Amino acid sequence: MFERFADDTRKIVGFAMEEARYSGDKRLGTDHLLLGALHDPGPAGILGVTLDQARAAAATLDRAALASIGIDAQGFERGTMPSRGKKPPFCSGARSVMESMLRYTIDQKSRHITTADLLLSLLDREEHDPAASLLDELGVDRAEARRMVLALDRGLPG
Repeated sequence: MFERFADDTRKIVGFAMEEARYSGDKRLGTDHLLLGALHDPGPAGILGVTLDQARAAAATLDRAALASIGIDAQGFERGTMPSRGKKPPFCSGARSVMESMLRYTIDQKSRHITTADLLLSLLDREEHDPAASLLDELGVDRAEARRMVLALDRGLPG
């Protein structure tokens, strides 16, 4: 499937792998795919958030998750992670996003999996998915973002 990725989409997945390593996660999740997409100004503009804002929101969600099980992470600093190394495997949610991207590509009768396919797949994620939680934490209007992606993908003005 990766051979069908457009160059920008391939770069985003590479950034997602870096985000997973940076956060110390052993698996690449949907939240990492979203963070990877925000390295590109196009998706960042459509979603109306910066990478730094998304990283801060992800940290807030992480602290809240730890607090919910009685762990106070206040005062702890994230350890430095190697910037290169073994590629983290995709979690089931990220694999589902990849399958959804392929379906969008087939539906559009396209030869390449694009950033638009990735964004649409991430915007489709449901409650309790890390990317959906992060989009909600950031206050992203998913319906409006979807409309913008579809308009741009069809070459229409946003």
